[in-house]
Amino acid sequence: MKTIITLSIFLLTSVLFAQDMRQNGFSSLFSDQKANKIGDAITILVIESSQASNKSEKSTGRTSELGFTQKLPISIPGSGITIGSNNVFKGSGFTKTQGIVRTKISATVDSVLANGNLVIKGSRKIIINGEEQTVFIKGIVRISDIAPDNTVLSYNISNAEIIFNGDGAINSSLSPGWLTKFFHWIF
Repeated sequence: MKTIITLSIFLLTSVLFAQDMRQNGFSSLFSDQKANKIGDAITILVIESSQASNKSEKSTGRTSELGFTQKLPISIPGSGITIGSNNVFKGSGFTKTQGIVRTKISATVDSVLANGNLVIKGSRKIIINGEEQTVFIKGIVRISDIAPDNTVLSYNISNAEIIFNGDGAINSSLSPGWLTKFFHWIF
């Protein structure tokens, strides 16, 4: 009888305090350490490449002539009037743009959407010799896009916003001074 009561208590407590593997999967030896809840850290591998080119050519031409001959009461040999016009235009243009950005940045899970996707946000500031570079990133990540080492590639982030800002002596030298800006505003 004691064993039946002990067994009943054991079964009842195991049902009441059962573990949900989705909540406790992070402590398992056999599960990946992927970000899945608010506050978890995730590493973003920013690998962005953009390339664009455009080529345009145009050629037009126009020719018109107007002529008439009038006999005057006084006979002047070769008294004909001719008016002519000629207009030719040729144009061409070519533009090419290319950019590549590669970096690693750590972000945290800001919220979890109803479908299980993660809203992530992160930033990183680097200052070297007075030059400051700041990288901001935010977007939505599917859990299935997170690699086993808890990284995600930037092109797998939907609604991604990746912003690079720089400040320092080099950045200041690249922009015009206030007097130049004033004259550009006037003229």
